[in-house]
Amino acid sequence: MVAKSFKEVEIWKKSHAWVLKVYRLTENFPKHELFGLTSQLRRAAVSVPANFAEGFKKTGKADKLRFYNIA
Repeated sequence: MVAKSFKEVEIWKKSHAWVLKVYRLTENFPKHELFGLTSQLRRAAVSVPANFAEGFKKTGKADKLRFYNIA
């Protein structure tokens, strides 16, 4: 079965759930870390499903693999 959307792929589902967990966890971080550690953790977490989704839409094998590698 070939996925028609990146949202159908298990790795995206798991990485998206992880992003939600990171956001919940970092809600309790001290406010002085809002633009430091909190932001860094959230951006790092979001980059995984975002890069996977972008790679999913690429048609060239090299482009697709580059985005998957980044994710």
